[in-house]
Amino acid sequence: MRSWVRNTLIGIGALCAFAGFSYYWLFLESHVPRSARFELDLAEIRRLSDDVAGEKPSKIEVEEVAQYSAPATVVVAGDGWSTLKLPVYSYRVVFPTGSSIIIDTALTEELASEGGATFDAQAFSRMHAAMAEAGAIVLTHEHVDHIGGLTAHRDLSAILHNVSVTREQLSDPERSAPARFPPGALDQYEPLAYERLHALAPGIVLIKAPGHSPGSQMVFVQLADGSEYLFIGDVAWNARNIELRRERARIVTWLLLKEDRHAVFGQLAALYELQQREPGIKIVPGHDGGIIDELVKSGALTRGFSLESVPVEEDEEDAEEEDEPDPEP
Repeated sequence: MRSWVRNTLIGIGALCAFAGFSYYWLFLESHVPRSARFELDLAEIRRLSDDVAGEKPSKIEVEEVAQYSAPATVVVAGDGWSTLKLPVYSYRVVFPTGSSIIIDTALTEELASEGGATFDAQAFSRMHAAMAEAGAIVLTHEHVDHIGGLTAHRDLSAILHNVSVTREQLSDPERSAPARFPPGALDQYEPLAYERLHALAPGIVLIKAPGHSPGSQMVFVQLADGSEYLFIGDVAWNARNIELRRERARIVTWLLLKEDRHAVFGQLAALYELQQREPGIKIVPGHDGGIIDELVKSGALTRGFSLESVPVEEDEEDAEEEDEPDPEP
C-alpha cells in the first residue's frame, strides 16, 4: 500500500474516532461522580416549616404560560433525538386566609417569542394579576423563563416589597438575559440572603441549591393536610433526570447554561435517594408536563390561578383605537 493511501486512511480513522468521542462526550456521557454530594435534611426542613407561626397553605395552583421544545438527548443525555415539550410554569401557593405566594414568574410574550416558545396570553394575565396580590414572590432561579414575568411587571415598584429574590439571583444579570429589570428599579432593594435553609412562611422553606445557576434554590411546601411538595426548579427539567440520575447533554450544560455539573449531579443523586426514602413527597421538576398532568389529575395541583378578576392585557395601539370616538356618519 502506498504511503499516501495509508496516511489518508489513518487520518480518516483518527477523525472518525475524534468525532465519535466528541459525540459521546457532548451528547451521551452522564455519569454521577462518586464525589458528588448534596445534603437534603428533610427532618430539619420539616422542623423549619413548622417553626413559622400561622396556618399552612391549603392548595397549590399552576399556570402553564409558555412552552419550548427540545431534542430528548438535550433534556436527558442519551435519550435520543425525538422532540420533547418543555412547558414553562408558574405556581401559586394559597393559604386559608386568602394570601398567596408565587413560585416562579415565567416570561412575557416578547421573551417567549425570542426563544421560540409558544405563549398563552390568558395564563400570563392571570399570573400577572396574581403577582400583584401575592404576599411573597420567590424564584427557583434567575433564568429568563422563571424571572421574566417579574422583570417585566408593569407595577414592579408596587410589588417589590413582597419580592424575595436572593442575593445570588441578582449577582450576575447576564444569566437572566434577555430578561432585565428596568434601570434603577432595584436601587433601594435589599435581596434575600441566607446560608442554607430559610423558612419563608408557614409550611414553606427555601433550600439553597446552586449548580444549574448560582441562584438556584428548591422550595419545600407542606400543606395543612400534611401533603408535601418539593419544587426543584431546573435542577432537573424532567423526572427522568432524577430516575436515571442523568444530567442534560454536556453541550447544553457546558456551552449554553454554564452549569456546575458536579453540583447538579449531587443534587440529582440526593433527590433520587429522597424519592426512595419518602415516596409520598411530590418532587416537581422545572419543565415536565407529564408530572404536572399527573398531579393535576390526582388533585395535588389545581390548574389555573383562581382570581376573582383578571385584567385583560391590551396593546397600547388597540386601547387608543377603542378610545377614539366613532366617525360621524
